[in-house]
Amino acid sequence: MGKPTGFLEYERHDRSYLKVKERVKTWNEFVQPLSDSEASKQGARCMDCGVPFCHNGCPVNNMIPDWNNLVYLNDWRNALEVLHSTNNFPEFTGRICPAPCEEACTLNINDQPVTIKTIECSIVDKGWAEGWIQPQPPVARTGKRVAVIGSGPAGMAAAQQLARAGHAVVLFEKQDRIGGLMRYGIPDFKMEKHHIDRRMTQMAAEGVEFRPGTHIGVDIKGEALLAEYDAVMVAAGAEQPRDLEVPGRELKGVHFAMDFLTPNNKKVAGDPLDGLNWIDAKDKHVVVIGGGDTGSDCIGTSFRMGAKSVTQLEILPQPPENEDKPLVWPYWPLKMRTSSSQEEGAGRDWAVLTKKLSGRNGVVDTLHAVRLEWVKGADGRLQMQEMKGSEFTLKADLVLLAMGFTGPVRQGLLEQLGVKLDGRGNVAADTESYQTSVPKVFASGDARRGQSLVVWAIREGRQAARAVDHFLMGRTDLPR
Repeated sequence: MGKPTGFLEYERHDRSYLKVKERVKTWNEFVQPLSDSEASKQGARCMDCGVPFCHNGCPVNNMIPDWNNLVYLNDWRNALEVLHSTNNFPEFTGRICPAPCEEACTLNINDQPVTIKTIECSIVDKGWAEGWIQPQPPVARTGKRVAVIGSGPAGMAAAQQLARAGHAVVLFEKQDRIGGLMRYGIPDFKMEKHHIDRRMTQMAAEGVEFRPGTHIGVDIKGEALLAEYDAVMVAAGAEQPRDLEVPGRELKGVHFAMDFLTPNNKKVAGDPLDGLNWIDAKDKHVVVIGGGDTGSDCIGTSFRMGAKSVTQLEILPQPPENEDKPLVWPYWPLKMRTSSSQEEGAGRDWAVLTKKLSGRNGVVDTLHAVRLEWVKGADGRLQMQEMKGSEFTLKADLVLLAMGFTGPVRQGLLEQLGVKLDGRGNVAADTESYQTSVPKVFASGDARRGQSLVVWAIREGRQAARAVDHFLMGRTDLPR
């Protein structure tokens, strides 16, 4: 603990955003980083608690007090080494993680947590700027071959760890570029894609072979993969979207969120759409159904396209402005949050159920909804009831379904590999061995746990890589 009185001397000061009217004109990141000196002051606020709840609140168990102290002492290079010891890609999490570590921070008891996410991003960005981040190729090769299917954060983390252990790793991706939903789901204004590209350069130098444009289960059958590789890691994500089963769903102008985001990300990158339908929100009344991160990404994308209006609907009731701190801290609380995209002008409505969609000439123009009341049932669970006389309509030239994902796509790869699924339809594997019902096949990330966060995917990719290394070699030096 470099400065015991730091949390008393310095106020919380976080990164700022470009003004809305400026940032919606481009697809670039708009978060303004802190100066080194200000980041150092923020690091001084860390109390180095006897029990660092932030460490447990972080899914990758970042050693947060350690690198906070090093930043306070201006020892940025050692801070980077400590940060990388638990997180392969802190520039990803430093931009798109919701920061459960800050909710768990002791200083959050009075709503002034350490700016952990900002400091993390400052460390890794400085590491890239100074040239400190270099490939870490293995000392020796094992002769073992591992196929990793899916190049999202779980697949990338697993591939990098396994390559550093000396295995020959091939990272397969069905899309034409590496990155999974970080590449094609998350818009550039939240994370520009050069962050992925330079990690790919590092990983290639460490021995990872990238094979984009290869759809395992279609271009290469699962059986062939099992015959060719000593181990197979399934990190293909949870891509099956939850649908809206209401009259009018078939109308033109009603799309899954990813069918809206993916072509636009390709367009922003200057890539060919390869038959994908680019959906323009310009001058349209856009309705986004679903209140999560994907819905928020649809909002920011729509505004940058020039939407006339954007309304976001959520089926759940509006959460409280502030949580009951003594009841929930240090755990992730249910409370009102407003994303940077939502603050760009979106209307938000809560406890709303879509009943049907209507339009003219086969094109949607109206959403019909009813308000809900959530009441406790006999079993104590909340149940929704429609409020009589609460029906209303919204103009809707474009309806985007962002209601989450129901699990991995079962057809093709998973059927061919013959792995068992759990009760929720995800690939069944525990968090110790990460081994599926097929001994050579392992699973990590959203394919195993269901729709989740980038930081959880990195954690699972790292832990699963350790399990694969132990399976292949009978021992492992990879960290858990």
